Amino acid sequence: MEITNVDEPIIAVRISQYPEDKKPEFLILGRSNVGKSSFINTIVNRKNIARTSSKPGKTQTLNFYLINKEFYFVDVPGYGYAATNKKQIEKFGIMIEEYLKQRLYLKHIFLLVDYRHKPTEDDILMYKFLKYYNLPVTIICTKYDKVGRALKAKQDDLIKKTLNLALGDEIVNFSSVTKVGKERIYEIIENVINKNA
Repeated sequence: MEITNVDEPIIAVRISQYPEDKKPEFLILGRSNVGKSSFINTIVNRKNIARTSSKPGKTQTLNFYLINKEFYFVDVPGYGYAATNKKQIEKFGIMIEEYLKQRLYLKHIFLLVDYRHKPTEDDILMYKFLKYYNLPVTIICTKYDKVGRALKAKQDDLIKKTLNLALGDEIVNFSSVTKVGKERIYEIIENVINKNA
């Protein structure tokens, strides 16, 4: 798969603002600071189409990135960021749930977790929530390059056991530095698009 075109995002906070061209959508979820922007930039081969920030909780809208005029990446606010006030968390929750429950063009979800750590309670809850709605999920373990080779098998096991992966869901180890996992993500995107063609 070759990424040749990425449009500036369509920014939405409600259903009426979502794109209406019926193209397949891939939702990118993860807690604040897990590396969602780096993931998007790496996959689309752009340095800063998605703004990376050292300050968590920067994304506060649904951002629809049209890629190759063929499909969308949908970036949403990160969850689990303590400094975000309660009202805002509630607003984000409603916005994301509304999208998950009502969006017909949502075809696949990339749920990002930090490979260096055990998945958090928020990660587990989010995965269970997605499975409750019977949505297809790929777990993306970011920052894979930050863990030494000797510890990798232990981490793989820990993540798999903690999330209690559903049949058919897959874990992809990913690094925006070494680009490990990138080709597998392209394959998943192509398979989903071909299935929905």
